[in-house]
Amino acid sequence: MDDQALLRYSRQIMLDQVDIDGQERLLAGHALVVGAGGLGSPVALYLAAAGLGRLTLADADVVELSNLQRQIAHATADLGRNKAESAREAALALNPGCTIQAITEHLDGAALARAVAAADVVLDCTDRFSSRYAINAACRTARVPLVSGAAIRFSGQLAVFDARDPDSPCYACLYPPGGGESGEGDEALSCAESGVVAPLVGLIGSFQALEAIKLVSGAGRPHRGLSTFDGLGGQWRHFRVPRDPACPVCGPS
Repeated sequence: MDDQALLRYSRQIMLDQVDIDGQERLLAGHALVVGAGGLGSPVALYLAAAGLGRLTLADADVVELSNLQRQIAHATADLGRNKAESAREAALALNPGCTIQAITEHLDGAALARAVAAADVVLDCTDRFSSRYAINAACRTARVPLVSGAAIRFSGQLAVFDARDPDSPCYACLYPPGGGESGEGDEALSCAESGVVAPLVGLIGSFQALEAIKLVSGAGRPHRGLSTFDGLGGQWRHFRVPRDPACPVCGPS
């Protein structure tokens, strides 16, 4: 790091849990952010600001007027632009020292597998249950940590799934395929149909960014289990999530 970088990241470097070594790991790190909307906006901005050296932002959607209430990486001038490109520009404005790639197509199949395998951490900022399953499976195969967030109405949730830990569950352990109980990830329960309060996605997205920074820098201990937030009551709850021995994704083959 040069003097400018030392000054830019000085408030993180002075943390004993990060220090120079942790900041160097961040600068050398690569995060894949799938979804550049309500959750992906704060994730992209905070990871860029914190010095995550390489970001890949993936989103096939374009910015619409109704997005601007909560998707803070986009501005009125971005209406009609691809979200990944718009978020890339906003993140680079914060920190031009980051290398940021925008993927403007839906990530699936082999393309998703390649993108996940190239990353040190993956952040699922999507709002479709099918996408969450696909991202989870790719992360398990590539043994890349997954930080999953979701937000709807006044409720949010976060979980970290780390395939490198033999005791860690996966997303399918939490929400078994075909179980009919997909919680916040249900495709029938979307922001477009159910609404969401603006700061909630900022809170959950910031939580995701924090966990990604911890995973890459080596600071602290990664989040375990499932944390849920009730915005109306202002209450957090935490649940243990055991690994399902019969899970079709991470169970014995």
